[in-house]
Amino acid sequence: MKTMPMAKAINAGLRKALTENDKVLLMGEDIGPLGGVFRVTEGLQAEFGKHRVMDTPLAESGIIGTAIGLAMRGYRPVAEIQFDGFIFPGFNQITTQLAKLTNRHEGQITMPVVIRVPYGGHIGAVEHHQESPEALFAHTAGLRIVSPSTPNDAYWMIQEAIASNDPVMFFEPKSRYWPKGEVDLSASSAPLHSTRVVREGTEVTLLGHGAMLSVLLEAAEIAAEEGTSIEVVDIRSLSPIDYAPILDSVRKTGRLIVASEAPSFVSISSEIAATVTERAFYSLESPVLRVSGFNTPFPPAKLETIYLPDADRVLEAVDRALAY
Repeated sequence: MKTMPMAKAINAGLRKALTENDKVLLMGEDIGPLGGVFRVTEGLQAEFGKHRVMDTPLAESGIIGTAIGLAMRGYRPVAEIQFDGFIFPGFNQITTQLAKLTNRHEGQITMPVVIRVPYGGHIGAVEHHQESPEALFAHTAGLRIVSPSTPNDAYWMIQEAIASNDPVMFFEPKSRYWPKGEVDLSASSAPLHSTRVVREGTEVTLLGHGAMLSVLLEAAEIAAEEGTSIEVVDIRSLSPIDYAPILDSVRKTGRLIVASEAPSFVSISSEIAATVTERAFYSLESPVLRVSGFNTPFPPAKLETIYLPDADRVLEAVDRALAY
């Protein structure tokens, strides 16, 4: 075991992948000597050289297009998008090319591309720096979408994503980059596309991903002090979603609250709510409830605490679920 923040855990995972496979390349804006805006790639260019850790122009479409070409030639590129809201110039390359090439060629061409996306709020940043666009990509067939919530998951999931022959969107909750946690350097705790129960409970299931996990655990602690037993579930993989642990939890508690920073309209939360209602309808004691960001553009930094779900909003939903 080693204690480190998520940013350092991802760095360690990238270093291990670069060491074990010389076809792994890193590319992105300012990821070289600077080590990226969040210092996630710090020291890697000095260790592996400019030909493997490459600073790119400010051109997201060019970054993704180049990564696609490299994958066609047998490399395993890892492209960093500096901030979530900067991904949209590369959206066409991701959704119309990267996601479709393997299917278009009946599996004869693989696309082992990882796109790292720092996402989400809680950092007091300006417009286009705190968005949660993961549902746009989860809706796109051909892409795998994952998001770690702990340093340990981040360390192992980035390596598993790089090893995948399919394109993986790797959403990193930027507000969780620096809180420290234990990392087991010897073995992964769970496969890449698996849901994990992180706290056992009997009355209500709280489910989320990325930065929301810490909010849900805080809410569960407060609820426990008031005599309510809460189960907390970390999705980890947004496409595909491992539903078995979710359904098992709902059949035990009879209540589900899905929380996310993204707006709830046409969202991953909506999909989970619909699927659980279809598959576990007779186990539900109350409707599936959602706690989310509002269906508006992300607000100025001073208003982010109003926009983003907190423990109080989650607990209000717990009260509503228990009232049925």
